[in-house]
Amino acid sequence: MNPEISVVIPAYNESLVLKNTLRKVREHRPHEIIVVDGGSTDRTTSIAEAEGVRVIRSKKGKYAQMNIGAQKATGNILWFLHADSAVGPAGYRSMEDSMAQNGRVGGAFALKIDSQKRSLLFISLVANWRSRILGLAYGDQGIFVRSDIFRKMGGYAKLPICEDLDFFRRMKKEGEVKLLEEEALVSSRRWAEEGTLYTTFRNTLIAGFFLIGIPPRWFSRWYGVIR
Repeated sequence: MNPEISVVIPAYNESLVLKNTLRKVREHRPHEIIVVDGGSTDRTTSIAEAEGVRVIRSKKGKYAQMNIGAQKATGNILWFLHADSAVGPAGYRSMEDSMAQNGRVGGAFALKIDSQKRSLLFISLVANWRSRILGLAYGDQGIFVRSDIFRKMGGYAKLPICEDLDFFRRMKKEGEVKLLEEEALVSSRRWAEEGTLYTTFRNTLIAGFFLIGIPPRWFSRWYGVIR
């Protein structure tokens, strides 16, 4: 299969980071770039339009934004990228090579928090260890999937949080997935704003609650928006 990658970026009030993200993504020369705005009140949509990418309006909520972006996408590979994330050239080529293989349905990147703090370097290391042991990936790891598999799965579930873990777990049932060694570089803004220990503890609890079957609506308010 010749991968034609549609990049779907859900965004809400991301004017501080979006321009840089879009310019980095455009360097990869993907099939298309789609920004799905969830009702931003800042310059998110005008920045996206000025950068020449396709802009779609949606109700707020990552699951809804990613689903409508996928519906409008025309590539045979969907790559869901957070507005504060980036992948280098080697990582992008690795994704293309991985999805060119018959039978592989999707995958994700390793995680690297954009910081030289030892604590955050350690958290990145632990997160990648956890991903490989559990065979799961978070949304900030840049999940990618064949568009036909995405449609077969019915897209992302209507969940206020943990839609990424749910999706990746279901995707694994559709065929082979690949956790790449190349990294998705993720902004450290949440750890900087909320504190390293609190953010790490909270994120671990949320994932644990979800994996043991506690409904996400019970703990979704614990994960606030950081901009």
